[in-house]
Amino acid sequence: MNVTHLECALCNLRHEANALHNLCRECGKPLLVRYDLEAAAKTLTPDSLKNRESNLWRYHEVLPVVNEANIVSLGEGMTPLFKTDRLAATLPIKLDLYIKDEGQNPTQSFKARGMTAAISMAKELGVTKLAVPSAGNAAGALAAYAALAGMEANIFMPADTPRANIVECQQTGANVTLINGLITDCGAIVASRKEEMGWFDVSTLKEPYRVEGKKTMGYELYEQFGGVPTLLSATSDASSFVNGREGSPVGGIDGADRSVRAPLPDVIMYPTGGGTGLIGMWKAFDEMEQMGWIDGKRPRMVSVQSETCAPIVRAFHAGERFADEFENASTVASGLRVPKCIGDFLILDAIRASGGTAVTVTDAELTAAVAEIGALTGIFTAPEGAACLPALRKLIDQNLVHEGESVVIFNTGSGIKYLEAFA
Repeated sequence: MNVTHLECALCNLRHEANALHNLCRECGKPLLVRYDLEAAAKTLTPDSLKNRESNLWRYHEVLPVVNEANIVSLGEGMTPLFKTDRLAATLPIKLDLYIKDEGQNPTQSFKARGMTAAISMAKELGVTKLAVPSAGNAAGALAAYAALAGMEANIFMPADTPRANIVECQQTGANVTLINGLITDCGAIVASRKEEMGWFDVSTLKEPYRVEGKKTMGYELYEQFGGVPTLLSATSDASSFVNGREGSPVGGIDGADRSVRAPLPDVIMYPTGGGTGLIGMWKAFDEMEQMGWIDGKRPRMVSVQSETCAPIVRAFHAGERFADEFENASTVASGLRVPKCIGDFLILDAIRASGGTAVTVTDAELTAAVAEIGALTGIFTAPEGAACLPALRKLIDQNLVHEGESVVIFNTGSGIKYLEAFA
């Protein structure tokens, strides 16, 4: 609605709006959608959200679709935020601990957010055939939204992708090809065949719109932490649903007290494969500041990876802006098995700018955390989301998370899709 242009995230080259694009035509890096935020802010205000529909399209002024008839939606977004006091009590310091449960999206993962935006824009721009490499949940989301839009979906997945994802894609009409290799090998196949086959590539960050859907997680956190006054209903019951939060003074990254808690958490723990969700939320916070919703304070962004596939963690601690491919990548958390991601510099930039960090956990730790979280909250998390709990404990041990802070763990999907991981 208010899109002005697309902009390369690295070289800042301007690309025209309302045209099909994959990567920057000059440097081959991801494109980001830019908006007239002054115009958007005239109608998109915290007060305006009180009576809007309860899905991510409530933020339509900062989403790219022009004609609402082209929106392809299964009701994604506005997932619950649970305050988990019983789980928090197992930690060595007192925290306000929350889980944002993205497993309650359509297709049971946060990937639904990206695909509703990407497929809606594909429809608006006349695309009829789509292709994607996927470690699992993105494939399921693409298959579902392509089916709803009447588009052809071509999906390439590693042969050891969780069976639930494969069946999901097959039962929603996609053409599924299994590859003996990693998601990077699947991506190479899509890249080599897309011109010949007439496919539009909707790989992570290789088109500009999936990140727009995922950035809405940041807008929702603003609402659920008290940015919209009528949503304030915080309770102290364990695992209770929270639509908002009023807070008392808490310590910042430098230990300084804040007189008023901003309507965002202090720390966001995010399981990172391709990293689009983290990148998207960082973009959302920037947009909110430009529209006058928040000041310059940001949550500390923490990237969580498996120690057997940790390109972002390795690059962060080495002081690098770009992450080399991680050799011999493996992990039972299939969404974390991304040995090389094109948005590496965007993830690393956000972590550093926020005063955050990057941390690894073992497969044994993340698998055990699924059962621990489930027993104390009733949420059957994906292994990726569960990885954030042992990561949080490590940060507490390193004095990187402080007494009294608010921490949000992102559970990016439902554990029901990962039964092989618990065999």
